[in-house]
Amino acid sequence: MLLQDYRPQSKLVTKSTLISKPCFAVIDAHNHLGQAFGGGWDQRPIGELLDQLDQAGVVRYVDLDGGWGEHILETHLDHFKQPAPERFHIFGGVDWSMWEVKGSSFPEWAAHKLRLQKLRGAEGLKIWKGLGLHVKDHLGMLVNVDDSRLAPIWETAAEIGFPVMIHVADPVAFFDPIDENNERWEELREHPDWAFTSPPNPSFNHIIQGLANLVETHKNTTFIGAHVGCYAENLAWVGAMLDRCPNFHVDISARISELGRQPYAAKRFMLQYSDRILFGSDMGPDLDTYRIIFRFLETEDEYFNYGTSVIPGQGRWQIYGLNLPCEVLEKVYFKNAERLLLGK
Repeated sequence: MLLQDYRPQSKLVTKSTLISKPCFAVIDAHNHLGQAFGGGWDQRPIGELLDQLDQAGVVRYVDLDGGWGEHILETHLDHFKQPAPERFHIFGGVDWSMWEVKGSSFPEWAAHKLRLQKLRGAEGLKIWKGLGLHVKDHLGMLVNVDDSRLAPIWETAAEIGFPVMIHVADPVAFFDPIDENNERWEELREHPDWAFTSPPNPSFNHIIQGLANLVETHKNTTFIGAHVGCYAENLAWVGAMLDRCPNFHVDISARISELGRQPYAAKRFMLQYSDRILFGSDMGPDLDTYRIIFRFLETEDEYFNYGTSVIPGQGRWQIYGLNLPCEVLEKVYFKNAERLLLGK
């Protein structure tokens, strides 16, 4: 039998709790609505989207897809923000391809573009994981995450009140050799372009240290480390970052797979840093996915699938619920994102 055909069924008799709606209203601080990641909702009736979010108890939704070019930003602002301004927050981005065109003036040019995005209605900046992996300057040199030339971008974000949602490097296994020891081998077999084996790519440690340097250097800029600070496999490292950097926050998007297999450490982490953690899905406005996340946060259910497919997508393991207290859930679901997005 091939591993790809193996479908073991657990014989554990455990509790299974359906959380149809969360115990508090939710701000989804990390998600998508475009063609590539969010289900193409920019081509579908907004009424259907709002009905789906209402069913999930999601009252505000951060769309991170506005940074894929000015036309897409305009389209998303017009399609989502204009008809439902209280429900959607659209984040802009940086067009790294223009560095070759603008040369040494690129950072100032990109900072100016941020100001224009804010005037149009964008409310934050999303930095995708190409920074540190693929982005090159006008001389063809790979750009580090903490490259000092990019200071105008981060300083402008602070000045205009843009939180910076930043994703670099992770997951760690994507940087390891793709062999029998890689715990995400099946995922990488399905998505070989997600592999960044080092060498030839920069090491995970080099990139993640660049993130730490960046956040520590720009203390006035609010950074949100996507996917549990881009290092969900090492909560001690993320916690130390949060201790050192009051301008650093994290979301839990697409990482209940990592948090749920270390439930004791994850619960301690969520309790200790409850003021700095934001809810996020990263799976589009999918009702079944939302309910799995709610189950993870609110129940003490044991050994359950963190995904919606028979074989979980990120690795062959199951997760455990954290059963977080109400005061923590309210912060994670709503209050922390409300403070960063609305200043309340």
